[in-house]
Parts: sequence; structure tokens; C-alpha cells
Amino acid sequence: MFRWPARALHWLMAAMILAMLFVGAGMVASVSERHAWLLALHKPLGIAILALAALRLALRLRHRPPPLPRDLGAAQRLAAHASHWLLYALMLAMPLVGWAMLSAGGYPIELGAGVRLPPIAPFDPTWFAALRWLHRTLAYALFALVLAHLGAALYHGLIRRDGVLRSMTWRRSSSD
Repeated sequence: MFRWPARALHWLMAAMILAMLFVGAGMVASVSERHAWLLALHKPLGIAILALAALRLALRLRHRPPPLPRDLGAAQRLAAHASHWLLYALMLAMPLVGWAMLSAGGYPIELGAGVRLPPIAPFDPTWFAALRWLHRTLAYALFALVLAHLGAALYHGLIRRDGVLRSMTWRRSSSD
């Protein structure tokens, strides 16, 4: 069973990342007044995800996760470990690339209450375009990885019933 801080961060971040994916999709699909509202939500949410991802990674490095089932094949073990580390990488890279993209475009990141983050990249329209492409590409990769993660969780919870899904939920019963 994962420790409660890991479970709490997992589910909080799952909700935040799903919200962020929908907010991002809405932003690029809208030219209405909603675009500015979505953008104002997207920036601080991205920074919050970055901060929580760093905290989550620190917890993961300090406290080993529960072991995978012994009967899980080598390919599935590799996929599980690789996908988790890739999720961490994307949870950290996406906000950093977004922050750098906005910095290169000359757009400030306002967090509210007068808090403005400093730019982390110099103003450069060429870099802005490249980082925008990278941010969008990483978003598609994150969406695909989230779907794969969800599929694997459902596989473990509904088909294998091996306790993997239960280890990240609040349930303690013997069945998922």
C-alpha cells in the first residue's frame, strides 16, 4: 500500500492534470473571450502541477513504492517502471517548457495576488515557436500516457485483481 501522502498527491494531481489537458484543449480551440479566462487558469495550474510533481518525486525517491506482483512478466514490469518515470518526467517538463515558451514570447506568468514569475528564457520569437510546438507535442504524449496508465490500472483492478490498483486507493478490502 502506498503511504497516504503519495495517494493524496496522486489523486489530486490526476484531477489537476486531467483538468489541465481539457483547459489546454479548450484554449487552443477557442478564439472567444473564454481564451483569456482559460489562459489565466492554465498558467497557475501548470505551476502548481510543477511544484506538486517535484514534491511527489521527492516522496517517491524517499519512500519506495510497494512491489509489483511477483507473477508480473518482465515486459510488464519494464512498462510499469518506464511509464511511471516518464509520467514524472512529463509532469516536470510540461510546465517548465510552458514557462520557457511564455518567457520566450514575452508573456508574463501571473499567479494571482500580484505574484509574477520571472522569465526563464530570453525573449525570442523563434524559440517561442519551437517551445510552443514542443509543449503541444508533450501534451499529446502526456494524454496518451495518462490513457495507458488508466488502462493499466483498470487491467490490474478489474482483470488481474492483484492489489496494484487497491494500493493507490483508499480501499482496504480484498477485492478491487
